[in-house]
Amino acid sequence: MPRPLRSRPLCQRGQRAKRAGDFRDALSLLVLLGWSSVACAQAPPPAVVVGAKNFTEGTILAELIAQVLEAGAGAHCERRFNLAGTQVAFDALRSGAIDVYAEYTGTGLRDILRDPRPVDGAAQAFARVSDAFSRQYDLIWLAPFGFNNTYVLMMRRTQATQLGVTAISELAAHPLRYGMSHEFLERGDGMGALRHVYELNIASLVGMEHDLAYRALAEGAIDVSDGYSTDAKIVTQDLLVLRDDKHFFPPYEGAPLVRRDLLARLPRAVDALALLAGRIDDETMRRLNHAVEGERRSPAEVASSFLDELGIRHQHVDDAARAGSLLGLLWQRRWITLALTTRHLLLTGSAEILACLLAIPLGIIASRRQRLAALVLGGAGVLQTIPSIALLAFMLPLFGIGAGTAIAALFLYGLLPIVRNTLTGIRGVDARVREVALGLGMTPFQLLRQVELPLATPVILAGVRTSTVINIGTATLAAFIGAGGLGDPIVTGLTVTDINLILSGALPAAALAIGVDAVLAGIERLATPRGLRVRPAA
Repeated sequence: MPRPLRSRPLCQRGQRAKRAGDFRDALSLLVLLGWSSVACAQAPPPAVVVGAKNFTEGTILAELIAQVLEAGAGAHCERRFNLAGTQVAFDALRSGAIDVYAEYTGTGLRDILRDPRPVDGAAQAFARVSDAFSRQYDLIWLAPFGFNNTYVLMMRRTQATQLGVTAISELAAHPLRYGMSHEFLERGDGMGALRHVYELNIASLVGMEHDLAYRALAEGAIDVSDGYSTDAKIVTQDLLVLRDDKHFFPPYEGAPLVRRDLLARLPRAVDALALLAGRIDDETMRRLNHAVEGERRSPAEVASSFLDELGIRHQHVDDAARAGSLLGLLWQRRWITLALTTRHLLLTGSAEILACLLAIPLGIIASRRQRLAALVLGGAGVLQTIPSIALLAFMLPLFGIGAGTAIAALFLYGLLPIVRNTLTGIRGVDARVREVALGLGMTPFQLLRQVELPLATPVILAGVRTSTVINIGTATLAAFIGAGGLGDPIVTGLTVTDINLILSGALPAAALAIGVDAVLAGIERLATPRGLRVRPAA
């Protein structure tokens, strides 16, 4: 006979439930701690965006900044190089699109702050910009690198000797041809003020890219140009730097300029960047520039080698020097070119899709209204006349540097051919065909979908084709705002005066345009109704 069940006392059951609850709580706590430790172990390092203006020295300094932040502060650095001048880089820093870049005290004082007061030495210049930038922009100047890269005016040594010119004030006696960098022409401490102070006798004045001015000087196309005192080409091309006998240019000490919030989320950044303070003199900076421009080494590898010299711990970069021949360089950069081509297609394709989504419906609507058609075509035409680099600059305050601005600008540039061809294609449908369709009882929407659009499709696709090919070429300028693409090697090649490097971006861009044009031409043929296809005569 089975034994009767006996219930445990209530107090024992309560104690057992309490022990089970304690065990579950402890287990939950252990699981939570385990997940927390895993999450902490897998947490990505702080992201820092390092910017650089589009010249060799700015890129080298940006690489030095990025590499010491990665090693000394545990940051993950994203590089945004080749930014088109001071205003673009400064606006990107203020908006938070980048976190740090190398700037110069004289540029901050004269060009950004527009402070015309005389400066009594480098220390006073640094104190002024430090105080003003902190108060007005919430930006912090860290300790300078140690060199003074002031603006200089330079001439071919042989010509300067023939004319007896050694100082800028002596230029007033000679009508000469001046070729100045575009930024120098616009700066507050640039050509306008310099011309007034020294009363220059200018026979002609043209603007050009900074690094192309050296070639123009060497070829005798110009007589005088501006430069930076640490430019390696001054030595390699045996140019004479004219003495600034009226002390027009203030000190231009290079230093990291950072957002205050970067120092809050990455406290070790100050100590890491302090490793570079006072470690680069004028001669060293000139040597680093020559390593990139003369020895064809990459800025990343040059920066890495210099950090080795200083004994600063970092992740070593060991890149091969750029190949001397075009074919060798194309092969050496084949994977880089593939990645840049993919990026280029992404920028152009995104812009074209957006342009089609707006332009085709707009063209259809405008085809029904004469006044709207004139307004739409006029507006799209005005957008097309805006210079590409200016349109990119207009987009920067809205989208910041990077892909967003590039896509927005390319989208606007792509509208006109698509709108115009959509309008032309719809209006080009024979009026008798419309009458027949309406006589058969078609509604206006059925007429559009089944008759007008099929007949207009080849013309519309021709507009898309034209727009896409134009934008593939225009997208190379996206490199000036850090958006990447095949414009990167073109801009870098201009900076270091390397024709092969320029062609390593220009040739793939041209090939891409031809290939995309051929693909779209095939789609255009397939979309043409069979009855409208032109067959070759027998």
